[in-house]
Parts: sequence; structure tokens; C-alpha cells
Amino acid sequence: MDTRGVVVDTERREVEIAGDSVDVPTGQRGDPVLVDAAGAGAFLAERFGDGVTGVASAGEGEWSKAFAFRHGGRDWVIRFGAIDEDFQKDRLAARFAAPDLPIPALTEIGRAFAGHYAISERATGAFIDGLDGARMRATLPSLLAMLDAVREVPILPLGGSGGPGGWGGWGTDGTAPYPTWRAALLDVANDRDGTWRERLAASPLGTGRFDEAFGHLDTLLGEASPERCLVHGDLLNRNLLVEGDRVSAVFDWGCGMYGDFLYDLAWFAFWQPWYPAWAGIDFRDAGQRHHEAIGLDVPGFDARFRACLIHIGLAGQAYNAWMGRFQNVEEIARRTMAVAGGG
Repeated sequence: MDTRGVVVDTERREVEIAGDSVDVPTGQRGDPVLVDAAGAGAFLAERFGDGVTGVASAGEGEWSKAFAFRHGGRDWVIRFGAIDEDFQKDRLAARFAAPDLPIPALTEIGRAFAGHYAISERATGAFIDGLDGARMRATLPSLLAMLDAVREVPILPLGGSGGPGGWGGWGTDGTAPYPTWRAALLDVANDRDGTWRERLAASPLGTGRFDEAFGHLDTLLGEASPERCLVHGDLLNRNLLVEGDRVSAVFDWGCGMYGDFLYDLAWFAFWQPWYPAWAGIDFRDAGQRHHEAIGLDVPGFDARFRACLIHIGLAGQAYNAWMGRFQNVEEIARRTMAVAGGG
């Protein structure tokens, strides 16, 4: 979502919900780097000398902090994190940039504050997470075009000479560890560090609903045979900017996978209840109508989409159990059972 051990080599950030937050699946990333705007400014002054201005917080996740600044007549963002894997993946992802898939260029990666930093071009816009219903509807055409652009990124088929191999989360070398999409998704039940399942079993919630939903996933994956495509895997959690009614930036490819392109659409559909402003938007239906409009045949849509939904829910339960956040587990488990039953 391997030492991360919770999901398909992926990580997640925090989703803001009406002033509260729920943690969406993440891997074990080490302690966050402790740095404030003053510390970031001092680091930038040492790195670039005079001319760095406007250093200010640009947000943070569980595992990294970002600061905006201006230098050389241009606007930039510097991120600090405990490890550099996600930054390296962002550098790889920059080559996927296209008119409908705007990815800020990453110009520098290095060491700082007992961790790592990355500097990239600063994009403008509002986080998609904060859009109201009307603006989200207006943005849907651009969002769906962006998903098309991700799906259309050329990756060589398995076994292709010199091409990236595998399914599931890809690493800094562009390869992924699983032989099939089925294997990648079913690995969500693998408790490598021996903690999350034990904690879930010992909680009042138990493992019953997790195991029941996992059984549905196992069955559905017997019916699904998707084309191997690029997947972002984390398009909420302040990883996508919108300017006007168009996607203006897609970043943080730390959860990037090779898998079923429906996963990114399912991401919006699964977490929709945590975004009350979007209650009237049917992401699944919008996606299907868009596919029909562009003449895209999606064999086995129902089974594939449902498998993605269930996996997202299982991964969320596993991570929150690992973190001991059982109220979150309860909410995500209810949602997972609803989608597992076709709701």
C-alpha cells in the first residue's frame, strides 16, 4: 500500500473529513522529519544563498512536510521526508507528464535533517479534496481526461525487453514485485511484521468482517483480467490540484502501481462518504458514461471495479489496525462490507 507489509507496496496520507481526519492506508515510513518554516528557510539559504524569499508551509502528510519558496524569479516547493523513495518515484513519474496529466518537474533530491528533501516546480490551484459539489461536477471532465492520460501512459508488456516488470506498487527502479494483479491485491492480507492482524483480532471488532470481505475479493479476482496499466493509487489526500475546472497538477506518486486502471476511479468512489459535498456525484456512473463516450470497451467492469473497492477498504482497515485507530477501522469496515455486497 516488503517491510511496509500492509498493502501492495503503497502508502497513504490523511483524509480531512469535516474537521476530523481518517487515515487511509499507508506503509511504515519512519518518523516524520521535524522541520518548521524557519528551519526550511535556513536550509534553503544555505543551499542557494541569497535570493530565497517567501518560505511558507505548503501542507504536510503523516510522513513529509512541504514548504513553498521563491528563488531565481520562480516559485518552488521543497518537501522533507524520512526516506527518499517517494521522491525518486516522483522523479520517474515526471516523464509521464502530458497536457491532461500535468506533473510538476522534480529538479533536485538530497539529504537534509537526518532525512531527505526534494525540490519541484510549484503548481497553482486548490486541492481537489476541498472542492464543493458544484465545482467537483465541473471538474469531472478534466478529472476523467486525466485518468485517461494515466491509463494511456505506455508501459511495455510483461516480459518486454528492458521494460518495467511486475504488478502492484513499483519501486524506484520502475519494477513491481507481483506476477499478477490478483497476487498484488490478495497480498493485502499479508501481515509481514505480525502486528496489524494481531491488533485487529484483539480489538472488539475482530477479524470477521475483514476476512469476509477478503473472501469476496478472492472470488471477484477470479473473474477479472485487466490490462496492465499505470495507476497513481492516491489521488485524494492533497495530491491533486485543480485550477478553475481543470486538473492543474498531479503529484506524490509514492503509491504508484501497475494494475487495473479502474483503481484510480474506484479510489474516489470508495472514499466518497468522507466527502459530504460530493454526496450527489456517482463516480462509477460518470466513469462508465465517459468510457462509452470515448469508445473504450472495459470487459468485466463490474467485477474489476468492485475488486478495487474492496481492496481499498481492506488496506485501510489493515493500516488503521496497525496504528491502533479502531474507530477508523470500524468506519472503513462498514464501507468495505457495503461495497463487497455490491452497494
